[in-house]
Amino acid sequence: MEENPLVRLTTTLFGESFTFASVKEALARANEPRSGDLQAGLAATSMRQMAAAKRVVSELTLKDLRENPAVPYESDEVTRVVEDALAHPAAERAYRKVCGWSVGELREWLLDHKTTGDEIRELTPGLTPEMVAAVAKLMSNMDLVMAGKKIRVVVRCNNTLGLPGRISSRLQPNHPLDDVEGVLAAVKDGLSFGNGDAVIGVNPSTDDVDKCADILKATKDLMRRFRVPTQNCVLAHLTVQMEAMKRGAPLDLMFQSIAGSEGANKNFGVSVRLLDEAWDQTKREGTAQGPNVMYFETGQGTALSANAHHDTDQVTMEARAYGLARRYQPFLLNSVVGFIGPEYLQDGKQITRAGLEDHFMGKLMGIPMGCDACYTNHAEADQNDQENLEMLLAMAGVNYLMGIPMGDDVMLNYQTTSFHNNAALRELLALKPAPEFESWLQSMGLWKNGKLTARAGDASVFSTSPKRSLAEKTGGAAR
Repeated sequence: MEENPLVRLTTTLFGESFTFASVKEALARANEPRSGDLQAGLAATSMRQMAAAKRVVSELTLKDLRENPAVPYESDEVTRVVEDALAHPAAERAYRKVCGWSVGELREWLLDHKTTGDEIRELTPGLTPEMVAAVAKLMSNMDLVMAGKKIRVVVRCNNTLGLPGRISSRLQPNHPLDDVEGVLAAVKDGLSFGNGDAVIGVNPSTDDVDKCADILKATKDLMRRFRVPTQNCVLAHLTVQMEAMKRGAPLDLMFQSIAGSEGANKNFGVSVRLLDEAWDQTKREGTAQGPNVMYFETGQGTALSANAHHDTDQVTMEARAYGLARRYQPFLLNSVVGFIGPEYLQDGKQITRAGLEDHFMGKLMGIPMGCDACYTNHAEADQNDQENLEMLLAMAGVNYLMGIPMGDDVMLNYQTTSFHNNAALRELLALKPAPEFESWLQSMGLWKNGKLTARAGDASVFSTSPKRSLAEKTGGAAR
C-alpha cells in the first residue's frame, strides 16, 4: 500500500515547523526514548520533535494507519495475516465503527471511565498493530495501567487464566544440563509456593528431541500423580516439539518465539505455514483440554536485532507480533521485556515503559498477556526496577508473571520474578491464583482463606503419595 498523500504529516510547535516523511517516521519519532530506536536512527532528535510527532500521530485517523502499514502487504506475510483477518464480518464491523476516529479520540475513549472492558473487546478485531502502537505512544505510564486494567482476556487450556482478581505465574524450572531430577526439584519448590498455574514451562539448554520428550513426560507425570491443574511446555524450537509429540511425548502447550515481520520470523526458523501446521498438530495430538493451546514469546527489539525491522520503531514492530499471534488464539503470550539487553532497552526506566506498553497493546489486540519483568546483568537496572515493574503490571491486570527460584535463572543467566515475589504480589493486592489451581492448593494444605498457609514453600508435600498426603492434611482416610 502506498502512502496516502492526503495524510497530514506537518505541524508547528512553539513557532517551529516539523514535517515527517511518512506515517512510519511520525510513529517512530513519537516513541518515548529507547536505545534500540536510537541505534537504528529512528528516535526523535529532540524532546520537541518527539512532542511534534505525538501531535501528528494524535491527528491521524485509524483509516490512515490501516492504509499505511509499517511493512507493505505485498512483501510481508505478517502484514497479510493482519489485513486478511479484517475481512472477517466481526472485524469488518468493528473497523467500520472506528475507522474515522483519530488516534487521539481512540485514546480518550479508552480512558473514559464510562468505557467498559467489554466495549473495548468488541473493537479488538477491527484494530491493526499500527493503530494499537500509535495510541500507546500517546499514553503516560499511568494511562497504560488504567487502560490495560479494563481489558480482561480470559482463556482456557487445562485451567482458566485472565479472570478479574487473579494473577498467575509461569513456573520456570530451568536447569543448565536439562537434568530431569533437577527440573522436578524446582517444580516442586515452585508449586509449594503457589506458582505454576499459567504453565510449567522449561527452557531447554539444547534443542534435543529426546531431552524435550523426557522433560515433557516427567512434568506431565508429576501433574497427573498430584492432579495439578496446569499445563506443561518445553520451550524448544517448534519443530522439536512437533517431533517429540510424534514420538508420544505429552505436550499441552506448543511454544514458539515470534516477531513482527516475515524476515524476523525467518530468523527464528518459522513461517505462518509452519505455525499453522504446529497449531493444527497440537489441537489434534496434544494432551491439553483447550481450546487455547499456543504459547508465544516476543520482545521489543527482536526484529531490529535480526535487521528485519524495515525502518520501523520497536513499539510498532512489537505490536505487529501480537497481530500475528492473534491468528492462533494463544493461551499465553509473554513479552520478555528486559531479556534482549541494553542495546534495545537501556535501563530500568526504558524496560518499565516497554513492559507497560506491551501489556496494554497485547490486550488491546485481544491477546492474553503475560510479562517477564526482567533484566540482564549488563543493563542499567536492578532488583528495585524489576519489582517496580511487576507491581505496576499486577495493578494493570497482567494475566501472569514468571516464577523462578530466587528470581535468578541459572540457565539463562538473567534476573526476573521469584516464587516469593509472586506470593507477595498476591498478598499485597489481594489477588488469587487461577480458580482450579486455587482449589488444588487448598487440597494440598498450601492455601487457605485467600492466602498461602504456613506450609507454603515446603516441597515435602510431594514426598509422599497423593492419597497419603491428602489423608495427613485432612486427618482421615483418603478415598
